[in-house]
Amino acid sequence: MDLISRINKSFQDSINTKQLAAETLAEPISLSAKIITQCFLNGGKVLSCGNGGSAGDAQHFSSEMLNRYEMERPSLPAMALTTDSSTITSIANDYHYNQVFCKQVTALGQAGDVLLAISTSGNSENVNLAIDAAHDREMTVIALNGKYGGEMTGHLSVNDIEICVPSESTARIQEVHLPVIHCICDLIDHQLMGG
Repeated sequence: MDLISRINKSFQDSINTKQLAAETLAEPISLSAKIITQCFLNGGKVLSCGNGGSAGDAQHFSSEMLNRYEMERPSLPAMALTTDSSTITSIANDYHYNQVFCKQVTALGQAGDVLLAISTSGNSENVNLAIDAAHDREMTVIALNGKYGGEMTGHLSVNDIEICVPSESTARIQEVHLPVIHCICDLIDHQLMGG
């Protein structure tokens, strides 16, 4: 396959995955936006976490809340647990890397807050332990994953929302996570600020 054909195939695979995701994920995306909006209205906050590209997605969501998405509005309380290198490295050094998010959730999470847990495979142990810590703090979890959910699915409670991208490809899953996050941001703004 020549280079141009590979490019066209990548774009078409991405489009196909997004179309399938739009059909299957609309309901959990809508429910997630409702849960986060109610969290904000009740004075709560959203903590987000993930590794690698998912860490970038966690930070992306937080920045859209703290600054703004597409309309002017007051800042909303959100925090990515991936950004404090001193905290992350001290926990990883003194305990274990799998503790870097759960210790932060235990310290910062409160009942009524939301954890946005992102893992393309669902098998990130540090993210799954953060889910367990969120449940201990009486937080709701919104899980953004793929590959049939992986181990993450077993950590979720009946009150949590799972947004599982219908793909086995890490690249395609990551490509869908961003529009999912943007949909949630848009729905939050719409619910809080109107059309």
